[in-house]
Amino acid sequence: MPKPIPEPINKQDLPELAQACMRSAKFPFLATVDGDQPRLRPVSPVRMDGFTVYIANLRQYGKTKELAGNPKVEICYLDSGHDQVRITGEVEIVDDPVLLQEIWDDNPLLKHYLGKPDNPELIIYKVSPNQVRFMREWALEYYDIDLS
Repeated sequence: MPKPIPEPINKQDLPELAQACMRSAKFPFLATVDGDQPRLRPVSPVRMDGFTVYIANLRQYGKTKELAGNPKVEICYLDSGHDQVRITGEVEIVDDPVLLQEIWDDNPLLKHYLGKPDNPELIIYKVSPNQVRFMREWALEYYDIDLS
């Protein structure tokens, strides 16, 4: 099977191409580490600010312990056209009450499942990127996106 020949990419368009992919791919995959074992699972981000991604979690979930032990993660978005965005970064727990309220107000599913924003089971993680890469339709070539 021949390698796909994607359309040329103007590097100035990379941030918008990557964010369009992120908006299109509703359920990215989050990679964590459990001891020496990688773990991967789909997640549903509750907010995106550029390439900073916020993810809701419940304290009882396995990733809570994994992220406490190692906050380094990678998120992979794959859209229906096979464009891909990979965000490598670190997580921190969001404790800003104003930001938490904004996230709560914008996400009806949180309200439905958790009842109130101060539910002790709820954790919101902020993934701060240190590298963002974009690949067009399995072209096997990643483009780094400047985060400065």
